[in-house]
Amino acid sequence: MKYKISDEAQRDLFGIGQHIAQDNPARALSFIDEMTAKFRLMAERPLSFPAREEWHSDLRSALHRPYVIVFRVADDRVEIVRVFHGARDIPNLL
Repeated sequence: MKYKISDEAQRDLFGIGQHIAQDNPARALSFIDEMTAKFRLMAERPLSFPAREEWHSDLRSALHRPYVIVFRVADDRVEIVRVFHGARDIPNLL
């Protein structure tokens, strides 16, 4: 299965990367690499990640501490919906 990153999730990742790069540019790059690897894993085994019906009936989540990746399974792909810091009020942001 493939994955697709929504425009909102791309903006989330860009903002997180910029924040990390302020203190450690090399870590920002490695963070993006780690997230890409996590996206591939999610696409390979999407149903192994917990359903988040309390947020919305078709959403699931994956952790890449301290971040929460919100996604849905759609036909032949995983759609990365948003990427949030785990301390944020995720239900209200969705």
